[in-house]
Amino acid sequence: MYHSKITGLGFYVPENVVTNDDLSKIIETNDEWIQERTGIKERRHVQKGDGNTTTTMGVKAAKIAIERSGLSNDEIDFVVFATLSPDYYFPGPGVLVQKELGLRTVGALDIRNQCSGFVYALSIADQYIKTGMYKNILIIGSELHSYGLDMTTRGRGVSVIFGDGAGAAVVSREEDTTKGILSTHLHSEGQHAEELAVIAPGMGKRWVTDIIKDNDPNDESFFPYMNGQFVFKNAVVRFSEVINEGLQANNLTVSDINMLIPHQANLRISQFIQQKFKLADDQVYNNIQKYGNTTAASIPIALTEAWEQGKIKSGDLVVLAAFGSGFTWGSVIIRW
Repeated sequence: MYHSKITGLGFYVPENVVTNDDLSKIIETNDEWIQERTGIKERRHVQKGDGNTTTTMGVKAAKIAIERSGLSNDEIDFVVFATLSPDYYFPGPGVLVQKELGLRTVGALDIRNQCSGFVYALSIADQYIKTGMYKNILIIGSELHSYGLDMTTRGRGVSVIFGDGAGAAVVSREEDTTKGILSTHLHSEGQHAEELAVIAPGMGKRWVTDIIKDNDPNDESFFPYMNGQFVFKNAVVRFSEVINEGLQANNLTVSDINMLIPHQANLRISQFIQQKFKLADDQVYNNIQKYGNTTAASIPIALTEAWEQGKIKSGDLVVLAAFGSGFTWGSVIIRW
């Protein structure tokens, strides 16, 4: 059996920077309030007419990752695309990436695991490569949140948090089983699904026809809802559990971690986990201050930045961990 190894990384964020002060001009909020609760100073939003969609941002990130992997597009065997904000209700962006990159008629898989989407995507790619089915897999996490947020004071508790962007990785076969992805660990707890969700449009409760029929200007079902305190309390517990689970599965300890890259949900969550595990500042990478929460894109964006800045080196133990809507959570243990 093979191991799988990340051989290329890339990310893309829109040029349009939206600061907390910018938001305060359209929402009853301020920089101090946002930073105190989330740690976010600014985020990126696409602008109408700039050509950015969930797919095109993913393609831009993917081109960088493929180039850095040293592979050609013809050597990509499979595509896994993680997002909660697809260009269309269906089909998913995976097939659009296949078209835009001019790939062979390879399979394209779309997954809907929101904040833990990239961790789930890595796990899927890892299994395909370990079994020998594929040799090189392109993984993308991309989100365009800004079009779907309630950019009024009513929605400020959620809308100030999210940003747009994309990250990508190429995962390839690795003959040396001491390197690459050592293990992945996935969990879910669906009883809390509606604590962080967008309910409509969906076939379960409110479809497009219901929304049009009611024509209710106060309908909030198609905006994101988050029970912030409940999510925070669950996140800090599940982050800790799944990090420990990954370490124990590989007979490792916290002292072995060279770099922890948590999903960029809230800087306060990341700081809580850092303190609990007694990790130094150079052992945890956070960039939510610049980009906000980019959901499925947050880990690949942060992973790429950390690698670009030389914070991840050959032989390092890298831990990825995420928790989010679903509730779903997971971790990936990597020997770089």
